[in-house]
Amino acid sequence: MKKLITLALAATIAMGAGMGQVIAGGYKKQKVVYHVNYDTAKRQLGAMRNIKNHLNAVGDDNIDLRVVMHGKGYTLLKRANSDMKFQAKVIDLKSRGVKMQICANTIKGKKINVKNDLFEVEKSDIVPSGVAEIAHLQAKGYSYVKP
Repeated sequence: MKKLITLALAATIAMGAGMGQVIAGGYKKQKVVYHVNYDTAKRQLGAMRNIKNHLNAVGDDNIDLRVVMHGKGYTLLKRANSDMKFQAKVIDLKSRGVKMQICANTIKGKKINVKNDLFEVEKSDIVPSGVAEIAHLQAKGYSYVKP
């Protein structure tokens, strides 16, 4: 009987080892890409609220979260340039490790001056193609979210 219990316990531990690390709240570590390609302020604020809630649920150290903006989605960072509410939310998300990425095709096509028109965009934040970046991240195991 003792041997049977030991075998059952060993099997349970082995099964748990293959399930990944579970963190507070019962979630495993996550890799997520949020897709923003719309320009309504209300919807963009909602997306940032969803991202904050996601971080709160999983924990900043337990998630690799990217926001990929293309098309009209670039206006999120344009608004943050002059709207303090947007600016504060972007600063908060970035301080928590969120990577904000913007499409080079959008920048070129809409003739955007990155330094003057967008809030805190570095060269490393610019990806060649927003949709290609999303597909690339999904192929690397990132979950796709479009709020």
